[in-house]
Amino acid sequence: MLIALSIIGGFIILTFGAEALVRGASAVALRLGIAPLIIGLTIVAFGTSAPELAVSVKSALAGNPGIALGNVVGSNIVNIGLILAITALIRPITVHSQMVRRDIPIMIAASIFVWCLLLDGEVSFIDGAILFSLLIGYLVFSYISSKNNPEELDIDTKPQNPLLSIALIAVGISMLVGGGILFVDGAVDLAKQFGISEVIIGLTIVAIGTSMPELVTSVMAALKGQSDIAIGNVVGSNIFNVLGILGATALIHPVSAAGFNDIDFMVMVIFAIMVLPFAWSGLRIGRREGGVLLAGYLGYTSYLVMQVV
Repeated sequence: MLIALSIIGGFIILTFGAEALVRGASAVALRLGIAPLIIGLTIVAFGTSAPELAVSVKSALAGNPGIALGNVVGSNIVNIGLILAITALIRPITVHSQMVRRDIPIMIAASIFVWCLLLDGEVSFIDGAILFSLLIGYLVFSYISSKNNPEELDIDTKPQNPLLSIALIAVGISMLVGGGILFVDGAVDLAKQFGISEVIIGLTIVAIGTSMPELVTSVMAALKGQSDIAIGNVVGSNIFNVLGILGATALIHPVSAAGFNDIDFMVMVIFAIMVLPFAWSGLRIGRREGGVLLAGYLGYTSYLVMQVV
C-alpha cells in the first residue's frame, strides 16, 4: 500500500512540478529575449534531470553503482525511445535547424565519449572531471551562440513578474526532485520484492522514474505549441546526464560498470544517432518517427525482461 502511494504521489507531484517549470522557463525566455531552444536545453533540461542527479549520487554513495550508472544510461535511452517518441505521437515536433547542426551531434558525441570511458570498467575521478568540464564548455558555448544569433521567440506566454517566473522555476524543480525521488523509491522497493538485479532496476524502473519529469514536461510543452522546449528538454537532458550527472557522480565516487554489457551502451548511442536523420528530414519529428523510436524501445525493454526471466 505504501509503495503504491509513493508511486502515485510521486507522479502527481511530478505533474504539477513540470507545469510550473515550463511556465516559469517560458516567461523567463520571453522577458530576457533568450531563445526558447536555449531555455529548453538548459534550465528546463537541467531542472528535469535533477532527480537523476539526486538518485545517481545517492546510489553511488550507498554502494549501488549499478543503479547509479544504469540510471544515466537508462534515462538517456528512455528520453529518446519513450519520451521523445510519445511526445511526437501526441503532437509532431518541429525541430530548429540549430538543433540539427549543433546540439544533436553534441549529444551523439557525448554518448560515444562516455562509452569509450567505460571501456576500462569504470568512470574514475579524472573521467568525471573531464566530463564536467565539457558540460561547462557546452553551457558557455550555447549561451554565447544564442547571443550572437538571436532567434525570433515563438512563446505565447504573456510577460509576468520576473520574481514570479523565478519562483515558478524554483518550485517546479523542487517538486520534480521530490516527486522523482518519491516515485523512484516506491518503484525500486516494488522491484526488489520480485528479486530484480540493481543493474536492471537502474536501466528500467529507476531510469523511467527519474525520467518522468522529462516526459511530463515535454508533453506539456508540445501541447502548448512550444516544440523548442519539448525537444530541447530531451536533447539537453541527455547531454546533462552523461556530462553533468555522471561527471558529478564520478567526482564524488568512482562509478563502476560491473554487471553491464556493451549492448546497453550501444543502444544508448544508437538511439542518440537515430534522432539526427529523423530531425534532419523536414526539420520535424512526426508520428511515424515516434512510432519507430517507441518500437525500438519496446524491443530493448523486452531484451532486458528476458535477462530477468
